[in-house]
Amino acid sequence: MGDAGWCGKPPEIWAFAASGGKGGKNLPGGGNLLPPGQHGGTEGGMIGILAHLFDPLTLAAMLGGVAVVALAQNGVQAVGRACVALRPLLRADPLRDRDAARTALLQIDQVAQLRGLMCIDRVKSDSGFMADAARRLANCDRVEQFENWASQALADRAQRHASVRNVWLSVSDAAPALGMAGTIIGLVGMFAAMNDPSALGPSMALALLTTLYGVVIANLLAAPIAARLATLSEQELAWQQEAVARMLAIARRENAPLRRASIREVA
Repeated sequence: MGDAGWCGKPPEIWAFAASGGKGGKNLPGGGNLLPPGQHGGTEGGMIGILAHLFDPLTLAAMLGGVAVVALAQNGVQAVGRACVALRPLLRADPLRDRDAARTALLQIDQVAQLRGLMCIDRVKSDSGFMADAARRLANCDRVEQFENWASQALADRAQRHASVRNVWLSVSDAAPALGMAGTIIGLVGMFAAMNDPSALGPSMALALLTTLYGVVIANLLAAPIAARLATLSEQELAWQQEAVARMLAIARRENAPLRRASIREVA
């Protein structure tokens, strides 16, 4: 009679009895139905899903397609500058550069008042733009020459910044489109293999992964980089325009042509 009570019990109960009631997880209703080492968690499942989301060949194809589109739209030189711009992307600090430029301008103003514009190139500055501007202003015969150089230099700098930003904008635009193209290719492969159930999985994975990679590349990579570059460019050009305006005011105040003429007469 003792054994008859076990008739009709689920296999899990038999496994529990055979193991002596050891090693499994206690269920809320009592008993020990899970095998040892299994706790019903989702950690292993999530890791497996994340592993399936990474396909090196599909990702390489997406990155290659995006690179081809960027090269076709912007050229090799612009794409090279866009890659180089990644280095100072996080370290650049236009506000710090602005403060350093204002300090240099105070020194330039003092030197111009004491010794004239010809000596302002002796002012030391960590900014390459400020050092170049001081040297050119010191060697100009007329203020208009410096003004023309500054206008052209700022315009060229703004154009270079725009070309770099356009590279990342083109990547942001192309990635979702290439993802949709991969989705269509995957769907075509899936429909073409309807008679072979084993071939449906890879085609469906291709269709979904290309869309995912396109969205990630566009919205988590290229678009934030383009926005960051736009902000840095705006701040940098702002303080450089401020510095040029201040140096022009100093030059007009000193009236460099008359001052140099009087120096030549004395000599």
